[in-house]
Amino acid sequence: MARKEPAAEAANPGRLKQIALTYKMTRKADPKIGLVLAAVGIVVFGVLLGIGFLIGHPVYLGILGLLLAFLAMAIVFGRRAERAAFGQMEGQPGAAAAVLDNVGRGWTTTPAVAMNRSQDVVHRAVGKAGIVLVAEGNPNRVKSLLAAEKKKMNRIVADVPVHDVIVGTGEGQVELKKLRTTMLKFPRVLTGPQVTATNDRLRALGDLMSNMPVPKGPMPKGMRMPRGGPKAR
Repeated sequence: MARKEPAAEAANPGRLKQIALTYKMTRKADPKIGLVLAAVGIVVFGVLLGIGFLIGHPVYLGILGLLLAFLAMAIVFGRRAERAAFGQMEGQPGAAAAVLDNVGRGWTTTPAVAMNRSQDVVHRAVGKAGIVLVAEGNPNRVKSLLAAEKKKMNRIVADVPVHDVIVGTGEGQVELKKLRTTMLKFPRVLTGPQVTATNDRLRALGDLMSNMPVPKGPMPKGMRMPRGGPKAR
């Protein structure tokens, strides 16, 4: 029993530190988060305490109000922290891939299955809804990427439905914070074994890095030549 106490003590500071870091990150994007949480807690506790005085049980309702106040504060904090995180990710390369990795169980994500020189990119997710191609970048340029990738999907897995989503804030696009919800709304038409079979067939395509030819023109900044290439004589 004595050995478990240090582990528990070590775990609690870890959680508290994580909450503190999340709060600091959220406060940068949402400076009023402290006032909002305080207001929520005070209102919930005050309402329950007031009801307690009215019915003659201020102690019981006060304790309940305190618990509900903390619960309400946690819910509000979670939602605003999530909104702040999405706000910071918005417009960043690879943000959609990060969201796809957290859609939930049953989905297999392959980032950057297609990309152009302007760094517009298409990610692929496979689940019971079929294949979902998620593009991020210039909406006019990614349409050609999506069309080419859908054509490729039809050759490999013609019997599997293919959906396409363009992440953005324009008309016909899906905001980053709504991407997960959009993915989960697609009707489920495949069984587990069918999803596995689809992933196996798509795995034969490889990923972008293994299939992508060496681009012509100037080398992108920060990119290094692979080892084992031709040496200067």
